Parts: sequence; C-alpha cells; structure tokens
Amino acid sequence: MRRRSIVVAVDGRELELTNLEKVLYPQAGFTKAEVIDYYRRVADVMLPHLRGRPVTLKRWPDGVEAPSFFEKQCPRHRPPWVPVAPVSSSGKRPVVEYCRIEDLPALIWVANLAALELHVTLGTATAPETPLAAVFDLDPGPPAGLRECAVTALRIRQALEACGLQAFAKASGKSGLHVYVPINAPVTFDQTRALARSIARKLEAETPRAITTVMRKELRTGKVFIDWSQNHARKTTVAVYSLRGTPEPRVSAPLRWEEVEELAQGDPRKWSERLRAERVLERLEREGDLFAPVLELRQELPATEQ
Repeated sequence: MRRRSIVVAVDGRELELTNLEKVLYPQAGFTKAEVIDYYRRVADVMLPHLRGRPVTLKRWPDGVEAPSFFEKQCPRHRPPWVPVAPVSSSGKRPVVEYCRIEDLPALIWVANLAALELHVTLGTATAPETPLAAVFDLDPGPPAGLRECAVTALRIRQALEACGLQAFAKASGKSGLHVYVPINAPVTFDQTRALARSIARKLEAETPRAITTVMRKELRTGKVFIDWSQNHARKTTVAVYSLRGTPEPRVSAPLRWEEVEELAQGDPRKWSERLRAERVLERLEREGDLFAPVLELRQELPATEQ
C-alpha cells in the first residue's frame, strides 16, 4: 500500500508532503511529486522574483481538470517560518496577510498545497505603492492568438525604445504575452500606469482593427487587448517561472526578443512545447535567468501626461 505522505528535510526545515502520486495534469500524467520537483529545480532563479513580494496562490487541489481557487490570505496552517505580508484591502478583510515566499522550504510548502500558479504584485511588502516595473499584459481575442500578441509586443518594444527604455518579454504560459519595463527607482503607480496607457492607446489609435484597450470581451474579437491597468498596487501578474493551470504543465517563461520576432512570423503551435516545464528547465541549465535584468536594471521614466 502506498504511503500518502512523507516527511522530508528541506534546508533545515521539516515538511510533510502529501498525496505525491496524485495526477495534477491528467493529459500529461504529471503528478504532484513532479510539480514539487519542478519548483525545487527552478527555485534558484525563481526565488529572487518572489522574495519580498505579497504572493497570491492559485490552487488546483484535484488537478487542472477540476475547480481551482485564488487564495490571497495565507493559510492559517502555514508553518511558523513562512512569513506574511500584511496589505490593506478594500474587501471583507481590512488587512490581507499574503504569503511571502522567501526560501526553498516555503516554495516547496506552497507547491505541496497544489498552488500551481504564484501571482505577485509589482511592489514589495514593505513598499507596496512603489512599483519596481511597469507591465503590459497582452491578451488575444480569438481568432487572434499568440502570433498577434508577438506582433503587438514588438510594437510596444519599439515605442518604449523611442522613450529610451528597455523592455523584456515573457510568455504568459497561456495564450498571451507580458512585456516588462524594469524601473527599480522611486516612482508611483500613477506614473507607470500613465506610461502604459499612453503607449497602449497610441497603438490602438494607429491600428484599431488589431488592438484594443477596452476590457469588455465582446469588443476583443480578433484583437489583442493591451491591459495597461495591471499597473496598480493591488493587482497581480503571474510570476515568472510559475507553472500554469493549463492542460499540460506549461510555464510563464522569459523570451528573447529574437524569439518574439520568430513567433510573430511563424507558427505559434510549436510554442506550447517550448513552454513545457521540462523544456524550461533545460533552457535554464543552458542560459540561466533571462529575466534577471528586470530585477536589476534601473531606468528613469519619461514625463507622461497622467
């Protein structure tokens, strides 16, 4: 008879891991043990992008073909060594205590909760109103897809370069792309939101049949929705290297701009394979963290009408 739980030591912390044989990605036969192993192997590059941030968990306790739920409030049964980030809220709780994932034991602990997706704010727990980056979230309305998102991302990059800013791309792990603008300097969300809104609306005005800045889904058909409103202290974006709750274990992974150019011209169907967890791990071994500059590059935002 299989054991349903085991106790392991991770960097001096004792963890009970449960139901390791449970298949969380049925189409791929990918088990909870493999989810935990993925996060163990990706930890060195992922943790710098999580540390100090309030983390929202998205959990699939019975696998990706069953219901999921978001969990902002860090579970009460958390170990005492998992710190929390108290953040004021306009919801039912005046203060939400988000989990903080500071080290490998904490990352393994949330993986054991079947928290396949980890979502983070653009600010930190100690400075929630100060964004470290600006983000453009590109979401295609069918029949538009990943190729159209790539075309849009390249146009955003060009607009940012005209402002003297570097940007970095990552796949959402689903159907879209994210474009990040590192800042790492004292700015406000009003400033980052104004920059993203200005560029998004400029591109929308130039090609209204291809791009929209309107959130309503019925107006997105065949267009790429540029969500500039993600630049807000309380909003989150899926963390780089997070798994996604997709039929197969795909990852929100960084892309080189040359790859975005290739994607804009080629067949997007092969990209699902490139984003599988094992392929992302193989690439990390070869190339390291392509998203590291987002944590380090300091840039000054241009003056933008707010």
